[in-house]
Order: sequence, then structure tokens, then C-alpha cells
Amino acid sequence: MVEAFVRLHCPECAKDWEDSPSDLPDLRTNYSCGNCHATRRLTEFMRTERDLEAVKQFQ
Repeated sequence: MVEAFVRLHCPECAKDWEDSPSDLPDLRTNYSCGNCHATRRLTEFMRTERDLEAVKQFQ
């Protein structure tokens, strides 16, 4: 089985990372960067539309 992942990007500190879409909260939920602790809607951390669509498939 292939593990899916999405690419995330913090708009505050510019940190990039990857996470499994099944490990992420609902898209409308507030999410915090593990680096600078900036809190925004999870959708604001998605790097691309493809990443956003991948998360939608798992919710």
C-alpha cells in the first residue's frame, strides 16, 4: 500500500513539511505550525491545490 502525503507550508515562518492527510484535522479547523506556533485554518497551510484535494479525499 502506498502512503499518501501532503505538503504543508507555514505562511508565517516559511517552514515546509509533509504529513499524512489522515493525520490532519478537518480543513476548517485551526492548525498550528510546529515551528513558530502560528495558528490559521488548515487550508492556509496547503502548498498546492493537489495537496488540498488529497486532504479532502481522506475526510
